[in-house]
Amino acid sequence: MIDVTVRDEVAVITLARPEKLNALTAGMRRDLAAAVRAHGRTARGIVVTGAGRAFSAGEDIAEAAGKPLEAEVESFHDMTRAVLETRVPVVAAVNGLAVGGAAEWTLCFDTRIGAAPAAEYFFPENHLGLSISNAASHLLLRLAGGRALRLVLDSARLSAADALTAGLLDELVPAEELVETAIARVRHWTRPGTATAVHLELLRPPLAEVERAFGAETVAARQVEQAGLAQAGMTRFLTRRTP
Repeated sequence: MIDVTVRDEVAVITLARPEKLNALTAGMRRDLAAAVRAHGRTARGIVVTGAGRAFSAGEDIAEAAGKPLEAEVESFHDMTRAVLETRVPVVAAVNGLAVGGAAEWTLCFDTRIGAAPAAEYFFPENHLGLSISNAASHLLLRLAGGRALRLVLDSARLSAADALTAGLLDELVPAEELVETAIARVRHWTRPGTATAVHLELLRPPLAEVERAFGAETVAARQVEQAGLAQAGMTRFLTRRTP
């Protein structure tokens, strides 16, 4: 449930499940990684955004409950790997709430532009007995520095302004200008004669370091699952949401 259009030679990937706040099923995660890889070879750049009022509610917990957590986490890891393997700019156009694995996914993007004031970041995993993923154990430190640990332990929910201050968003624009601003950023960075591909390789998080973070996070997912924390937390979440 993703839509892909090409505008001004830029691939715009839209998470298109607004009735579920664009919660990511396993199939959507596979499709996102595949779309990023495909358009990373053919487009000038990629913009990812969400339909409706959320960027993405993160993992579809109703689908994930009872499944091996390790496999779920590794599918998120491959979304991040797909972004970092491209040689074109990848921009997050955060139109609304970004939760958990979806919020963490954007941390590897080359820039994150938020719709003011709707863009929010929410990292609920710790209080759900889940562990972080998408190399957030490395990338969140890279962006937020010493604030990273508290953001995770507090299961913090940040407004657009707070996410900007924390370094999770790079700029805020009016909602109606969000996608066009993201496309314009890609086109500016990829004007003829630019050395963007080289600088992406130099300045992006090194893939070897990201892969080490993936390995550690997979171990952590196994630990919270074996301790019973993950399934208990997902059950609490689903029970709270049941009318």
